Amino acid sequence: MPLTCDAKYEKKIKFIQSNLLKQHEKVNTNHLKLLFNQIKHDGILNHPIIVDKNTLIILDGHHRFNTLKKLGLSIIPVYLVDYRSKEIEVSSWREGKKVTKELVIQAGLLGELLRPKTSKHLVPKRPKQVKIPLYKLI
Repeated sequence: MPLTCDAKYEKKIKFIQSNLLKQHEKVNTNHLKLLFNQIKHDGILNHPIIVDKNTLIILDGHHRFNTLKKLGLSIIPVYLVDYRSKEIEVSSWREGKKVTKELVIQAGLLGELLRPKTSKHLVPKRPKQVKIPLYKLI
């Protein structure tokens, strides 16, 4: 099965070694288990990981990223964005918690991970869905 997505996104999906990517959030172990079982069963990743092209910090997709690593896959499909762009916004899933781009970058670069689901990124023009067979990530 080939990579399938809207043609305008296909060239923007890059395949990057997992050890180059940096997380800024921890994951929820229960959600990770559920997602792991679903992706393993389906054999398909339906969404790329959203990553800042300048720092390689994961902005969205920590659970998918960790699922792929847990499956033993070292190639990660990512959609690269410029986090400095004013089009990309960050807020928090947590009421009363202020999250800034600077906080996300600091957490990613220093490895001082934030709690799961701390940051919520609005990335306009992102791929809504792709179908990436897991065998392409070996």
